[in-house]
Amino acid sequence: MKISIGSDHAGFHYKTLIIEMLRGAGHEVVDYGTDSAETVDYPLFIGPAAQAVARGECERGIVLGGSGNGEAIAANKVAGIRCALCWTVETARLCRMHNNANMISIGERMIPADLALEIVRTWLATDFEGGRHVRRIEQIAALETPVPGQPIATNAA
Repeated sequence: MKISIGSDHAGFHYKTLIIEMLRGAGHEVVDYGTDSAETVDYPLFIGPAAQAVARGECERGIVLGGSGNGEAIAANKVAGIRCALCWTVETARLCRMHNNANMISIGERMIPADLALEIVRTWLATDFEGGRHVRRIEQIAALETPVPGQPIATNAA
């Protein structure tokens, strides 16, 4: 599988560990940086990693930072991306099964390295369930491109 990866300075160490694990498992990795623990602005690295997935150049993507929150938010600004912030193996499993997450975000300051690696392994090994979840994925995608002049559908009374 071809996987994009990007991080800021706070996710750099885990990024190197994940790249090593992915390559060791036979995956092709496209590294969008950063290349050190020197302070950087994460959108400059997360954006290109997410765009590669959205364009179909990479099948999936992984982004990392201190908490992973900003990185997930940045990745999700790219149309076609469903990036889930994962902090347990269960969140990784469910984001694939129910949300067909094509990207995950991990916070290096939030979890130990061995758990981060297990999250990535679980996410890669888990299939999308389909079924009732397809409709929801389609509804999420519809939110990306609102029709001019039409209100966004809500369940508000």
